[in-house]
Amino acid sequence: MTRVLLATFCLLPDGEAGGELLLAALAERGVEARWAVWDDPAVDWASADLVAVRSTWDYHRRCAEFLAWARSVERSTRLLNGADAFAWNADKAYLLDLGGVATVPTSLVEDPVLVPTLAAALERWGTVVVKPRTGAGGVGVVVADRVDDPRLEGLVAGPWVAQPLVESVRTAGESSVHVLGGVPVSQVDKRPAGGEIRVHELYGGHAAPAPLDPARAEVARAAVAAAAARLGAAPSYARVDLVELAGAWVVSELELIEPGLYLDVVPGLAGRFADLVVAELDRL
Repeated sequence: MTRVLLATFCLLPDGEAGGELLLAALAERGVEARWAVWDDPAVDWASADLVAVRSTWDYHRRCAEFLAWARSVERSTRLLNGADAFAWNADKAYLLDLGGVATVPTSLVEDPVLVPTLAAALERWGTVVVKPRTGAGGVGVVVADRVDDPRLEGLVAGPWVAQPLVESVRTAGESSVHVLGGVPVSQVDKRPAGGEIRVHELYGGHAAPAPLDPARAEVARAAVAAAAARLGAAPSYARVDLVELAGAWVVSELELIEPGLYLDVVPGLAGRFADLVVAELDRL
């Protein structure tokens, strides 16, 4: 039996929704695995043959500590994707670094130049969406249409990115394509509730499985390939979030750290991820 640790965080000690399916799929393949909280000092990460970061959904609040943990883990065992990929991907500035792949236009915003940078973004795009550069789960997302918009009082700590409001999110929503071993394998379509732009269930959003669209799959594949070229190593797993802008599918997020697998929506993805883990173990 080979030992694998699946990293999660303290509020989800048993992992993401459907996490039991992942344990079962690994067991079916002869792999002993369990969930472990990433900052639990009692966990011996070095005892595992492989560590897969799965639902560490507090990393954005404790990014420096999380990245230090990742580097310590990969000094003693195999860490899927790895700390260099995590550090690059933790800052949404990566959207400017994807080498020819179409993304949602993005401007970097710093506190000392908040007003002029926002003013320039508003002049360029009209209504803008402001997000923390290190963030997850839609936390701290603010929509504004002027520099003195009272909604900007809700900004969390910076720095941030500013992007145009992609109106199609409110009607068509967004699509998430999971890419395992460089190959797009599944698609989940997500729609927001009411006038929201955030598609997360926390804000009333809804996710449903969808047939893998070749056009969206190709953009997702290209985004992961661009990340591989930038990092000098191909990510083992990724989720690429896509929105429709000016009649084309573009990348809104590329998640290499802890992308939800939506196992409660696409349970078959547990087997796909387990196959990936087995293939990685075979390379050790």
